[in-house]
Amino acid sequence: MERLGTGIGWRPETADAVEHLPGIDWVEAVAENLCPGHLPDSLLRLRERGVTVIPHGVSLGLGGADRPDADRLTALAERAEALGSPLVTEHIAFVRAGGPLTASPLLEAGHLLPVPRTRDALDVLCENIRIAQDALPVPLAVENIAALLAWPGEEMTEGQFLYELADRTGVRLLIDVANLHTNHVNRGEDPAKALAELPVEAIAYVHVAGGVERDGVWHDSHAHPVPAPVLDILTDLASRVSPPGVLLERDDNFPEAAELERELTSIRGALDLGRGRAGAGGERQRTPAATTPAAVPQAPAPQAPARQRLALAQAALLSALVAGTPVPEGFDRVRLGVQARALGAKRADVVAKVAPELPEILGAAYRPAFLAYAHTHPMTGGYRRDALDFAGQLLLSGGPEDAEARRELRAWWLERSGPAPRSARAAVRLARATRRVLLRR
Repeated sequence: MERLGTGIGWRPETADAVEHLPGIDWVEAVAENLCPGHLPDSLLRLRERGVTVIPHGVSLGLGGADRPDADRLTALAERAEALGSPLVTEHIAFVRAGGPLTASPLLEAGHLLPVPRTRDALDVLCENIRIAQDALPVPLAVENIAALLAWPGEEMTEGQFLYELADRTGVRLLIDVANLHTNHVNRGEDPAKALAELPVEAIAYVHVAGGVERDGVWHDSHAHPVPAPVLDILTDLASRVSPPGVLLERDDNFPEAAELERELTSIRGALDLGRGRAGAGGERQRTPAATTPAAVPQAPAPQAPARQRLALAQAALLSALVAGTPVPEGFDRVRLGVQARALGAKRADVVAKVAPELPEILGAAYRPAFLAYAHTHPMTGGYRRDALDFAGQLLLSGGPEDAEARRELRAWWLERSGPAPRSARAAVRLARATRRVLLRR
């Protein structure tokens, strides 16, 4: 497996800092934020220097009941080829639910949600990963996610689930030690046990990130410094196997370059400590490596009832989270409420980024207005559609109260909701205004 070394997540906000950080061997960029024909200059300069760039997908939904969308797979493949990447990565998660399998509206989570660790879910996930592997020009690695809630009736631990997944598909693993810590705090799962059960030889690389604890719940924010418990898990992992690569993630509240460099130094120190322990005590017995894709026996595809059972379960959970429907039996109502509020807050934050004019127009009223809208209006078409739907709904309900803000919001919505941008020519705008006046008569 290719040695990657030390890396950092590339984001537009930190592009300049990343280019000048010492000792950066590779970077990871969110695939959906890249256009293959118009790659950011910063990434092109890094590529010219020989820095490896890996696209990291967040919207494929490999853990969902539906088979992977062909267009999304094509887009991921195009980004890997444009960047000359040695592999691509995605998540063991579902991000949407509903649709034809459930005869219900398709809902978008706007977030990575956990897959139940059941035989049905594993069978579906294995087939979805094989479909993705066949469509991609380079190997695929999949990441364990952080979770605020647990599914009732799970049949495997996280380590067992990942071991079977790698064994049956030959897929590589992206192990996020921060997510292991999150699941320890939120779900009482032992990170050491998870590491002991993992097929560590299948690890492609490792994520390290920070978070924050609020009211006994750990939020995997990627907006805070890496805490000591996460570094401890990294040390434990490094005492079991030498990971091919380790990467620092930071997605918000971006610090100065000096702080990023200190975090990278701490990560290297945790790795050195783990390697030292392995050398002092002898190598621990390692779990057998996952087989390569060519040698993996092809288990039968999941039967339609398995996909449908998973589809119904995921649709019921997501509907409770984003549409206020009843909590499915067996779920922790309090924890589900925490997750629902977190999803609403994330939607508000991301919409404010993709449509920054909205908080500018609405001011302090933006966030409460959006959260009230999100409580009863699930996202169905991505964040840009969400921004338009929110603005349209607010206008239909008579808001905002401030007349000038309402005028600006209406102009913003009209500019973006039609099939083409509204013309800036004075004659065209006058004709449109005249037509509106005549239609009112």
